[in-house]
Amino acid sequence: MLDIPLLVRVHVDALIAAQNDMGVCDAIEQNAPAGKPAIMSAPHVPKVAGIDPVVPPPAHTVAPHPATPAPPAAAGAVLQDRLAGWVSDLTTLHELTERLVRTRSLDSALHELLRAGAALVGARRGLVVLEPADGLGPSTTVGLGLAHADLGHIETVPRSSTSYGRLLDGLPGSPRPSEIAHPDLLGEAELDPRHREVAARLGYAASYALPLTTETSPRLGAAVWLYDEPAEPSERQRHLASLYARYAAEHLARLLELEHAHAQVATVTEELLPSRLPRVAGMQLAARHRTGPQGGGDWYDALPLPEGALGLAVGSVSGTGPSALAAMGRLRASLRAYAVMEGEDPVAVLSDLELLLRLTEPARSATALFAYCEPAQRKIVLAGAGHSPPLIIGDRRTEYVETSLSAPLGMLACWEAPSVELTPAPGETVLLYTDGLLERTGDPMDRAFARLHAAAASVPRAVRNDPGAIADHVLRIMLPNGADTADSAEDIVLLAARFD
Repeated sequence: MLDIPLLVRVHVDALIAAQNDMGVCDAIEQNAPAGKPAIMSAPHVPKVAGIDPVVPPPAHTVAPHPATPAPPAAAGAVLQDRLAGWVSDLTTLHELTERLVRTRSLDSALHELLRAGAALVGARRGLVVLEPADGLGPSTTVGLGLAHADLGHIETVPRSSTSYGRLLDGLPGSPRPSEIAHPDLLGEAELDPRHREVAARLGYAASYALPLTTETSPRLGAAVWLYDEPAEPSERQRHLASLYARYAAEHLARLLELEHAHAQVATVTEELLPSRLPRVAGMQLAARHRTGPQGGGDWYDALPLPEGALGLAVGSVSGTGPSALAAMGRLRASLRAYAVMEGEDPVAVLSDLELLLRLTEPARSATALFAYCEPAQRKIVLAGAGHSPPLIIGDRRTEYVETSLSAPLGMLACWEAPSVELTPAPGETVLLYTDGLLERTGDPMDRAFARLHAAAASVPRAVRNDPGAIADHVLRIMLPNGADTADSAEDIVLLAARFD
């Protein structure tokens, strides 16, 4: 925040009118000093937000000539003009930081930082280099008005010759600078030849750079704005840009902490799931898993069983966060043990799992579906506990498997449901999934089921022999435009099994 002392009472209506006449987007250009002191010896007061807010006294020591007294309203007009400039600067910073704080991802925050900084310093293009000092990443470079090829050309310049390189690495024997300005790059005799070549190729002639630092992190990155012609931001523009950059760095630091937390949750989740799917003669398997930022309890499994059989399972544990992840890991491990002992009877497997859940975690519920597959006979016996029915996808049919209604595990004193037997035709794929695929659409469940059926039926014939391509197609149709990777409290699991 800028410290603006109350120096003089000003006319409020006139101040508001002056402020409203100036647009925020071009506040930097329109806030030049509007008035001059009447006394010739009075110094010119620079109108820079937050710098030297007190009007200095006249520098002369001789009394002014009595015939030329200063008009009483002159000093008040200057102060009013300066105060209007401060208010406009505050409004500008407020609106820009409001837009920044609404960003929820690191990429969108970096792009907003570049756009706002370009408006503040009067540039058209720029780039921001993110290199956290802790080494945990992510390290990335984002451009404004620069294509990927342009960024590649800039990266060929020796790092010690670039503004961001000197801000991030410093110079031997000297502290890192607080800003770097090159008003006329091509006119600098000491400029690196490669830097001169790239600047001429990309058409920029000046640059202004600021570091991105916080109190807890001495180095997050650096932002550089590029000018098409020799230019340099004014002192006032520099001050506004530095204030904005400090706030942006704090926001980026918070987003980095969230990125690290999400990455850790994703790592734990993936470690609790199969590292690879088994290879079984007569079947092809593929799985897709998308976890939410807090970590959910959706899981899948595929394990070889005696006599050439294969066990397939999907499920979901109630809750989110570390406790749900731990419960998911325990439930999956328990189901594997029961499947090895009595996998040919899916109802017995789920009954034992329900008893274990009720005795060890009475406050938790879960859904699960277990399928005992015999690839040689193309035979599946499955049972579900409160879980959505599988889909059969083939050239001649796309239909849901008719399973009996059953309660989730942990909801009843004694769980039991009949099993279902089916025989897929050669070339057909059985798709198992969790409810997160349906819930992420935002549609009512009946409409979400209809959308899933339509997505499965629209799988191109050319990719129906690839279970991974089938799963990708269903994800893309159900959750278009990258919605499957967006932050959500719902996990997604798809397990596709194709019979040869």
